[in-house]
Parts: sequence; C-alpha cells; structure tokens
Amino acid sequence: MAEDDDSRTDGSKADVTVSVTSEARAVVLDARAQETDAERLALWVEVTGARQGSYTYDIYFQAATDAGSNDHVTSSDGLTVVVPESSAARLIGARLDYSDEGDGGLVILNPNTPPIADTGAIAHGDLSSDLAQRVLTVLEQQVNPSIAMHGGRADLVAVEEGVAYLRLSGGCQGCGLATVTLSQGIEVALRDSVPEISSVVDVTDHAGGANPFYEPAKK
Repeated sequence: MAEDDDSRTDGSKADVTVSVTSEARAVVLDARAQETDAERLALWVEVTGARQGSYTYDIYFQAATDAGSNDHVTSSDGLTVVVPESSAARLIGARLDYSDEGDGGLVILNPNTPPIADTGAIAHGDLSSDLAQRVLTVLEQQVNPSIAMHGGRADLVAVEEGVAYLRLSGGCQGCGLATVTLSQGIEVALRDSVPEISSVVDVTDHAGGANPFYEPAKK
C-alpha cells in the first residue's frame, strides 16, 4: 500500500505522523471533490480524547492554509494531511486505512495508546427520570432514524448534571468522523428539543468499530 511521503507543503521535511494508504487516499479525494473549493482543503486529523484504552479522533476537511507553524503537515499524491501540534505525539506511526469489512469505511490504526489515567468510562445510569426519557424520545424519533441510513445507532448511557452520555454503534462505531456527527447532528437535535441538556459526551469504544462512514467537511 502506498503511503505519504514526509514532505511538508512548504518544502521542508517533517516527521510523518499519520500516513495514508492508497485505498484510503482514493476515498478521501473522492469525498473532497464534492466540497466547495476542494483544492484548498486538507484532511485534518486530531485526537479528541480517550475511551476505554484507545484514543478517539476527529477527521475533517479544512483549509491547508489554516495550519500553524508547529502543526505537522504532509503532502503526497494530491492530498495534504494536517495533524495539529497537540495531537502529533499521540499519532506518530498511525495510519489512515480503508476497511472493506461490512459496508466498508475509513479507519485509523494507531500504535499509540493513552495513559491509564485518561481511559475512564462511565457506567450505565438511571434512565427512568423525565429528563432521560425525553432524551430517549429524541434519540428514537429523530436521531436514530437519520443515522440508520449509515448503519449507525446512538444509545443513551446516562444523564448527569445536564450532560447526556451516549454510546454509538454500527456504522458510527470506529468512525473517524463520529465527533462531527455527534457535535453537528446529535447534540444539536438534543439541545434543541431538550434545553436542559448542555452537552453530549461520546463514551463509545471506537477502537472496536470496523464499519465507519464518511461525512462532509467540518464547518
């Protein structure tokens, strides 16, 4: 499989953080071609947190010119990849690949694991309260019918102090863009319908996912 070289877009050299296989590159370039001003967009990959012993990620399109001087930027075969400085050390040696299991999709294979202190998980809470029941109603009537088109599902794990803890499954589990789905889709729907919800937290073990899907650019 062909992978990124280590040439920065400014012509200097930098350590490769996330490499991209030829199969994944083809999927990304096809998705980017559907975006406005596609040629100016880079693929950004960053670590967003940790769940159950593995890192969680956000992967999205954003202008390559938005990269800072300390961000890691690599370019090869028409695709620029940007890893923010804050995520670089945790993604050294990682690879963006394409899995043909299930419906197929992009996966991040990362040899790095988070410190034990960062891998906490929340247990199932009491979902009998009026607030939890209203969240469940939104999930079942609005959210899940929508993400089911991608083979995904969102289940409520707990509600604590205005925070809804969700576990994603199916096509949403293991997806590099699950954070976008959560913040731009699920969280918006929940906060619009249940004002008491201030935020949504993903407690999914995304490392176990093998059926991710691709979403448009981060806005």
